[in-house]
Amino acid sequence: MSTLCNVEARGDGAVSPSVGLASSSIPEAGNAQKGVSLRYAYNPDKHWWVLRATYGREKLAYEYISHDGLDSEAFYARHWVRKTIRGKLVRILDTLIPGILFVYCTESQINAYVKETPRLSFLRFYYNHCAGDENAMDPPLQIRYEDMMNFISLISVDDDHIIRVDREYVHYQSGDEVIVTEGKFTGVKGKVARAAGQQRVIVELEGVALIATAYVRSEWIEKL
Repeated sequence: MSTLCNVEARGDGAVSPSVGLASSSIPEAGNAQKGVSLRYAYNPDKHWWVLRATYGREKLAYEYISHDGLDSEAFYARHWVRKTIRGKLVRILDTLIPGILFVYCTESQINAYVKETPRLSFLRFYYNHCAGDENAMDPPLQIRYEDMMNFISLISVDDDHIIRVDREYVHYQSGDEVIVTEGKFTGVKGKVARAAGQQRVIVELEGVALIATAYVRSEWIEKL
């Protein structure tokens, strides 16, 4: 799968010996599935920034920022997939959007990470190519707080059928925004579409990627 813009295509994964791990196996998601995240509490001085980590080093940057003692937080998206390795079916905790790191911090702090931190010299801004004009450079891409929390809420669900999809293969039923009211994706907001042969709710991180839930029943979907 490719993203909407120019995210590098690379995956690295960790093998899980179990096929029954809970959503808490993705620690950075916290309890976002219920619509509340203790880690990523809203702060009007902070923004969610999108960074590119060259050579797939988003995990390395995540670990550094998460433990640097500053008031910053990071997230990189992973999901469980099933693969056959050496003849055995296992679950792989794989990167969902390779090479991409999300950082929640102030503008001055994100500039310090990208421009003034030698140990993070491999980080680059991911630019918003839709906001610039002929006379101005594209600004660094930011994700709205509400959109990022919705995305984390989706990713925190333990389901092997959460996938990244290409826009050209998504067939929306309408342009209406909806919310899932029952099931493991309760609280997730997006648009109903048919993708990969099933009815799903599509969550868009504008300029980055489209992420689809697993199959969601029609009676569990409510128009906003």
